[in-house]
Amino acid sequence: MENQLPEIDVMVADASHEVYVDTILDTIETAAKVRGTGIAKRSHDYVAQKMKEGKAIIALAGDEFAGFTYIESWGNKQYMATSGLIVVEKFRQHGLAKRIKQASFQLARLRWPRAKVFSLTSGSAVMKMNTELGYVPVTFAELTDDEAFWRGCEGCINHDILVRTGRKYCICTAMLYDPADPHRAKREEDERNSRK
Repeated sequence: MENQLPEIDVMVADASHEVYVDTILDTIETAAKVRGTGIAKRSHDYVAQKMKEGKAIIALAGDEFAGFTYIESWGNKQYMATSGLIVVEKFRQHGLAKRIKQASFQLARLRWPRAKVFSLTSGSAVMKMNTELGYVPVTFAELTDDEAFWRGCEGCINHDILVRTGRKYCICTAMLYDPADPHRAKREEDERNSRK
């Protein structure tokens, strides 16, 4: 008989969830090593602060950590990104990453409705989720020029590629959701029609 996945709650994290921060950071680091990809490293305090500010999404199976992501604004709140998306291995393949990504996207759009939402990712699953949410691939030049964001890439094992190319290319793909893009509405309508 197949194991049933427990009920998983996906919610906006708060200060009470700080007890999960070290587990989150270990899970992210382990996943990056397994995939052989880079990831911007974050400190315990950084992630805890995101929780306290209501800028993170956490998934829990009872009291057990199942998944996480956080949001951040850049360029005077003209750009925002969801980062650090992770699902614990035993909870994968059940659509949890998609639920977390959708929750973080909705939270970001609620808090910064006019901001452009961007993502840098080397993962095909995240690219697929981003596309379903209305993101399109863009050049790095179309992302924020906020130096604080780009400093976050310094902890990635692929940072040297970003530096060598003058911040034009890297292993990651840049994707952008622009609420003011007149073509976005047409793409979303075409997508809805194709599902009928």
